[in-house]
Amino acid sequence: VGHFAVDAEDHSNFLHPPLVTTRIANLAPVSEAVYGTGTVEPERWAKVVPLERRRLVELCKCEGQVVKSGQILGRQDDAEERSALEQMEINRGQLERDLSRAEKERDKSDAARTEYEQRWTKLEEAKSRIAAQKVRLDSLLLRAPLDGMVLRRDGEVGEIAGPTDVLFWVGPPAPMQVVAEINEEEINRIAAGQKALLRSEAFPGRALRATVSQITPKGDPTRKTFRVYLRLPQDTPLRIGMSVEANIIFREKQAAIVVPAEAVAGDSVQTVDDGRITRVPVTVGIRGSRNIEIIGDVS
Repeated sequence: VGHFAVDAEDHSNFLHPPLVTTRIANLAPVSEAVYGTGTVEPERWAKVVPLERRRLVELCKCEGQVVKSGQILGRQDDAEERSALEQMEINRGQLERDLSRAEKERDKSDAARTEYEQRWTKLEEAKSRIAAQKVRLDSLLLRAPLDGMVLRRDGEVGEIAGPTDVLFWVGPPAPMQVVAEINEEEINRIAAGQKALLRSEAFPGRALRATVSQITPKGDPTRKTFRVYLRLPQDTPLRIGMSVEANIIFREKQAAIVVPAEAVAGDSVQTVDDGRITRVPVTVGIRGSRNIEIIGDVS
């Protein structure tokens, strides 16, 4: 295998030839990857947001704690609704007593039967209003949407929060994944099962790995990207919320004839023979970031 020109500085004059840097092709692993950026998230999690815009009167101090689905995490101001419910309960008690008296008289006359039926209807209506009021009260409670851990809590008691404010993130902390954005022109190269190499500023120089688990069928036409999910191993040092860069490997060979990328120009390489630079046509294989596979006679 010959020497390949990777850099040439033209310092030539009548006395000195141009300065050329050369490298030797060698047998080495080579891979080609698709680049993307993403964020570390649990595979299952959910946000907790209020249904109405109201003042917060209770919020649990439960970051990092395990909770059950339906467990109360907070409450919005519901004083008005509670007062109304108390009046409804008092009214229902009175209606029940009135119905009890009317029941004793209902068989004595048609008028008594009619009065009984009217009082029964009023009591049923009151029960329905009470049930609806309890549902309204429950809607002012902030509950855990699934079993898991409270991954994060935002907001403070006394603040006003509404449907646009996320107050809790809840979910099992593991397994984790990276949710990455990939440009639409490269998404056809991505498939489930491919390996991904990750880079994080929190762990400089450390090799971090993941595996493509899923590709969102519909892309974002505005950003011109597709969402790709990368499953992380259980022993990953990455933490929820960290941002990462991902290189998803879609072609690789463990042993290929490679030359530095700088030596390749189009479909040819620059070789040096007896001090002369010659372009040799080759078939380019896998294009790595630093090395490129070449196929052809370059001896």
